[in-house]
Amino acid sequence: MTEPVITQKAPFGVEVEAGKSYYWCACGKSATQPFCDGSHKGSGISPMKYEATETKKVHFCGCRHSHNLPLCDGTHKSL
Repeated sequence: MTEPVITQKAPFGVEVEAGKSYYWCACGKSATQPFCDGSHKGSGISPMKYEATETKKVHFCGCRHSHNLPLCDGTHKSL
């Protein structure tokens, strides 16, 4: 697998906590979207670490095509 699965054509809004690390699912196969559950093993795609610098709501990419991964940049609107 070299291309990630489009999980949804919309972002995942998630409240993150300052100082915590989150592992965004880059392959699109995780059952715990938008975060990694290990389903990428053998795919050649690895999760991406996101470190929260402040407590706030962020929007993780659901289509896997953002130019600002792991965050959404609106690219899903053109897919």
